[in-house]
Amino acid sequence: MKAKKVLLFLFVMLVVSIFTIIIFNGNVLAQADTKKAKAPSFTIQLKAKDGKDFYLADDKGMSLYFFKKDSPDKSACAGECLTKWPVFYVEKIIVPKKLKKEEFGMITRDDGKKQSTYKGWPLYYFFKDQKPGDMNGEGFNNIWNAIYPAKFKPEQK
Repeated sequence: MKAKKVLLFLFVMLVVSIFTIIIFNGNVLAQADTKKAKAPSFTIQLKAKDGKDFYLADDKGMSLYFFKKDSPDKSACAGECLTKWPVFYVEKIIVPKKLKKEEFGMITRDDGKKQSTYKGWPLYYFFKDQKPGDMNGEGFNNIWNAIYPAKFKPEQK
């Protein structure tokens, strides 16, 4: 009878030990996942075109554009224009080291909506860009362009 009690005690201790290990490992893994999740994800990033030119994209890799008819801190795109060129806006700008956060800002448009800017120029998406890396708006009507920070010097019209 005493041997059965000892075996039962050892069995219970083994089960408790196994559960303790599982729970401890689960907590360690959960903490590691939490640390990974806290790493900043960029709200604006650089994407490579043809492996050499880098353009601005949002956090999902969607291309960002500027409108040559805009001017610094003022959007000229309204009404029907906005159905094809939706406004890009993020509340908090987080960029990689190759970009300067101070070159990004925000305007309040005439319609009251907020819009993110680069060097004062309002940023847009293009409605025909369906997946990350699409650049269907590049050069559209000679007045819409993707933004290549290394070359960005828009002409005011």
